[in-house]
Amino acid sequence: MSLKELGDVSYFRLNNEINRPVNGQIPLHKDQEALKAFFKENVLPNTKPFASITDKIQYLLEENYLEQAFLEQYSPAFIEKLAQFLKDQNFRFKSFMAAYKFYNQYALKTNDGAYYLESMEDRVLFNALYFAEGNEDLAMDLANEMIHLRYQPATPSFLNAGRARRGELVSCFLIQVTDDMNAIGRSINSALQLSRIGGGVGISLSNLREAGAPIKGYEGAASGVVPVMKLFEDSFSYSNQLGQRQGAGVVYLDVFHPDIIAFLSTKKENADEKVRVKTLSLGITIPDKFYELARKNEDMYLFSPYSIEREYGVPYSYIDITEKYDELVANPKIRKTKIKARDLETEISKLQQESGYPYVINIDTANRSNPVDGKIIMSNLCSEILQVQVPSELNDSQEYLKMGTDVSCNLGSTNIVNLMKSPDFGRSVRTMTRALTYVTDHSHISAVPSIEHGNSQAHSIGLGAMGLHSFLAQNLIDYGSAEAVEFTNIYFMLLNYWTLVESNNIARERKMTFHNFEKSKYADGSYFDKYITGNYQPQSTRVKELFEGIFMPSAEDWASLRDKVQADGLYHQNRLAVAPNGSISYINDVSASIHPITQRIEERQEKKIGKIYYPAAGLATETIPFYKSAYDMDMRKVIDVYAAATEHVDQGLSLTLFMRSDIPQGIYEWKTENKQTTRDLSILRNYAFNKGVKSIYYVRTFTDDGEEVGANQCESCVI
Repeated sequence: MSLKELGDVSYFRLNNEINRPVNGQIPLHKDQEALKAFFKENVLPNTKPFASITDKIQYLLEENYLEQAFLEQYSPAFIEKLAQFLKDQNFRFKSFMAAYKFYNQYALKTNDGAYYLESMEDRVLFNALYFAEGNEDLAMDLANEMIHLRYQPATPSFLNAGRARRGELVSCFLIQVTDDMNAIGRSINSALQLSRIGGGVGISLSNLREAGAPIKGYEGAASGVVPVMKLFEDSFSYSNQLGQRQGAGVVYLDVFHPDIIAFLSTKKENADEKVRVKTLSLGITIPDKFYELARKNEDMYLFSPYSIEREYGVPYSYIDITEKYDELVANPKIRKTKIKARDLETEISKLQQESGYPYVINIDTANRSNPVDGKIIMSNLCSEILQVQVPSELNDSQEYLKMGTDVSCNLGSTNIVNLMKSPDFGRSVRTMTRALTYVTDHSHISAVPSIEHGNSQAHSIGLGAMGLHSFLAQNLIDYGSAEAVEFTNIYFMLLNYWTLVESNNIARERKMTFHNFEKSKYADGSYFDKYITGNYQPQSTRVKELFEGIFMPSAEDWASLRDKVQADGLYHQNRLAVAPNGSISYINDVSASIHPITQRIEERQEKKIGKIYYPAAGLATETIPFYKSAYDMDMRKVIDVYAAATEHVDQGLSLTLFMRSDIPQGIYEWKTENKQTTRDLSILRNYAFNKGVKSIYYVRTFTDDGEEVGANQCESCVI
């Protein structure tokens, strides 16, 4: 039976029986039956056999499936040893969905698609050898972390590592546009090139002059940001990877930009087709001043980027609106228009309710907690990457007069459930940091020089986490409870500590730090003050039990780390970011990212196959009460969890809000009727802001007819 001709199989039928209760009970055993049937009917008969790993590698090299260079860094004896180690771990997928996702999306197949050429052990083997770059000890450690599902590289890294005909190791990028035609033209070309290689692109439009602004002295000549948005949308639609997947992008605009209302209107269902954007995502950056003006129900002024740049000599994004707001209002040279702050707040909420957009970046919050020199001005397609950027300057040939810095997202994820079982938590995280360092060191996006330049200076990585709800439920802890918040705080403190330790080790080994390290809060030691003076130890009995046997850094340990960092620096400008997880969370058989699940038995619509049902990991009689749907939770509790993690994450976390269009009484104490209102969303955004949350991704609304608004996450972004 070939992969192309599946014939009569039982595993889909068995999996679908999960959704048919028997005597009021969920027949969870059907998932295990489906898993066994999948291997018997699909995997085993369709896997090309080899006598040994050496024979397999020889075949893969001869047929141009694997690169040769990374294998030549190791002796055949070591590769055989590592392959045997992986085999001895007796890896087993825990669910039908996990196995199906791996073999459908990640396993190497013959050119005609007839046979599988890799098992999970093989994919882990090639990842470990590839990312260790000839270091046998590191390769062994990496293999150990991945086969025990403690570490999961992002999809582009996990999928492409070692392959001869591969895509990029990263698939997420940030670029900014300055206020001139050369920059606009170059950025559109960059969007095309990044989409061609499978990248999701974040673009800041805040620097562009508003509609009606002068061009070369002619008043009213500028068209504003909306036509540029349409150009980007067309670019992403055109560059669609041979028709396999639509290009994807998000454009960000500051709320004090004069085109903000027109910007938001492009996503409304009733928008004129001339301005409506269908596939382009929208995000906004919100300075503190907006929250203040909306809270006081005051007017707000929108400021012309054109006049700001003429007056201050820097692009709009590099002006601190909150700090200079009164000065800008008083300056007659700054063009400005007046609206009601609460009217804009309502417009934002209405659009989030209708479409799930816009994403929200609390830009002053992000910059306040930013420990490195420079300014954060935007984010990416999933709102978790927050890194400083420097604008480029171009001539009329679109050549760089001054090379700026843009951003490449180098991502991977810890599996909370399994990392908490690690025999050495610190060593595990240090190993993961090494793996991600390879990705940043070998990510060369030459088609967009500003991204390559930024990446080569920053060496930034983004280690995140998944499986929080799985871990809490399996330990009989309510998501959002005080114990859940405390656990999250301590877990991310440990990720922060150990990635700092390893970044410092790498800087010492290489005698190299990230660009402008000496201007950072790491260099002057102030970054470490809160850890040295604060109490970051488990407090409750339950959380103490969860971390029993895991090293907890004391104030003295943090002080020692501070001294080492001041002496030798850090290699990575950024280290932590929590992205949404797509397929990799299924392979790991845990809940995605650190948000709650939406269904105890998740229903997935798979192309050409139909519906697949995925039970929450560890779902059982005792865990069912702890697997409450996100749609039935008070979102403030979810925000509390994210705020606890945010304290230790130097970038951002992809926070999704889950709402019902018909919310039962009592879930939100402020509700006066039985329907979600725009006021709910305004309250939640303000609550998140006051809790120190840096960003909000989608708002997903479960409607009366069982549909989800804002539920379609971009494939280019979820890792």
